Amino acid sequence: MAQTSTTTGENTHAWPSRTWFRRPSTWTWFGFGLVLVVYADLAWRRRWMSDDGLIVLRTVRQILAGNGPVFNIGERVETNTSPLWTAILSVLGLIPGVPLEWISVVTGLIFSVAGLLLGLDGARRLYQPLAFHGLAPAGALVVCALPPFRDFATSGLETGLITLWLGGLWWLLVRHRSTMDELRTWPVALVAGLGPLVRPDLALFGGVALLALLVLLRPGRRRALGLCAVAAALPLVYQVFRMGYYGLLTPNTALVKEASEANWARGGEYLADLVRPYWLWLPLLVLAAAFAVLVSTVDKTFVVLATVPLVGAVLLSLYVVRVGGDFMHGRMLLPALFCLLLPVLALPVTRVTTVFLLVVGIWAFVAAGSLRPSYSASPKAVGITDERSFWSRSTGHEQPILAEDYADYPSMPATLDAIRAVEGPAVLVQDYSTRRWYAYPTDRPYVTVAADSMGALGLLIPLDMRLRDGYGLANPFAAHSTSLPNGRTGHQKWLPPVWELANSARLPINAGGPVKPEDVAAARLALSCPEIVAIDVSVRAPLTAGRFADNLIGSFTRGSVRFPRVASVPVACG
Repeated sequence: MAQTSTTTGENTHAWPSRTWFRRPSTWTWFGFGLVLVVYADLAWRRRWMSDDGLIVLRTVRQILAGNGPVFNIGERVETNTSPLWTAILSVLGLIPGVPLEWISVVTGLIFSVAGLLLGLDGARRLYQPLAFHGLAPAGALVVCALPPFRDFATSGLETGLITLWLGGLWWLLVRHRSTMDELRTWPVALVAGLGPLVRPDLALFGGVALLALLVLLRPGRRRALGLCAVAAALPLVYQVFRMGYYGLLTPNTALVKEASEANWARGGEYLADLVRPYWLWLPLLVLAAAFAVLVSTVDKTFVVLATVPLVGAVLLSLYVVRVGGDFMHGRMLLPALFCLLLPVLALPVTRVTTVFLLVVGIWAFVAAGSLRPSYSASPKAVGITDERSFWSRSTGHEQPILAEDYADYPSMPATLDAIRAVEGPAVLVQDYSTRRWYAYPTDRPYVTVAADSMGALGLLIPLDMRLRDGYGLANPFAAHSTSLPNGRTGHQKWLPPVWELANSARLPINAGGPVKPEDVAAARLALSCPEIVAIDVSVRAPLTAGRFADNLIGSFTRGSVRFPRVASVPVACG
């Protein structure tokens, strides 16, 4: 008995009768297993929690405490970009005796490895009809070699969930082609629809995958509408909840980062910052050449399946470049890169492709051990940076995971001392020129801390304290303020502490502190403008049925409200 490769024309003896260690499938799965173990080990060695990841955990703590999906009690602000990641951690947070930080780290790692596994098996299934027997995990070597893939496999952010969702949706789509039964069709639509709940921009890839499913199925109108309804159901339910509960069409982070504005130049720099240091163009070109050699004769189904990740990668990368990228090296481009690698995560081993595979292997060895951005040796909190290395060096912990590890950040002890020294309700603001903290009286029955970095601090202080950041992630006023000229990507907003005093402190403000009483008075006047009052009410007013309806209706225009970040007299509303 013999089988013929449809691509090479070479006859190969059927292998099922061979002993297990001589079967190509054995070595294929051995290679898959080996690369998964290597990736898991490399990612575990780089385990950590980012400060942004700790922001997510304060919301999780509030949920578990019964205060709802908020960062501050009584303030409905959506500080987290991924509703699904927040929900998963909230469920896993019910596990007794395990710190949330460790739950987040381990879950992210498991999801990352599982996503890579599903992506590898999806590639194996893609080439299965071409009768190739042995495959090597070629593109997976790129995942192992690039530090951002290893660093953000943990980090507390939703990157691991993204990898799992991308790999899982790709696997479901490729697996579906072997049979068109209903049991394998509806799950593809359901998972495709989860994209915006994983992260809003992933609706792009989910839409492409759903379109591909419809092209492959060629269903009637009724069935097509049914599949679209399955895909849209959960995102639509959450979107109605977001609009009524938070009063916005988008997560608050979209306002903070001005996601509707284009900054192609800065985005291009962000893309180059990932490609240049690792010579990333080299393995991508080699993998593309190997793929082209293998697929000289393919059917329509293969073309559609292979096109999905390619189109998805282009759309996701264009979105990231358009909004100006991010301040964390590589992070925002990882989903697009993983999409691009999906069809070549594993490649058939032939005489021709062996050369390509060796080139990728050599590159991976060099990149993993030697190639790094120039700033990795001494990262700073400016521009694009190696976020993990920055926090590792700043805290003195090689693997900062617990919020307590961040208490060793140079400015954190003074901040915590100032908060502990407060007796009774007050508004705490910092003089950034001297790093000294000042407490002002308030008529509100709680302590409000006006800070900048808020992830670790949010976990180190009680949940009933309000933490309002100048960047706007948990501060709706800052989110609706105008941007800083040439502000750092992801930190375009900065609302001075004078606004928090105007909002929460008892007036008049005494002279002699870090703010001028007249500036506070001007800010207080600005906060009385109707459009700003409406923002405050949408966030703080008790959530009644009427409030939910008003929030939902107002969400269509509320996100476009902006006011000058520096208040001056006379104040002009509107």
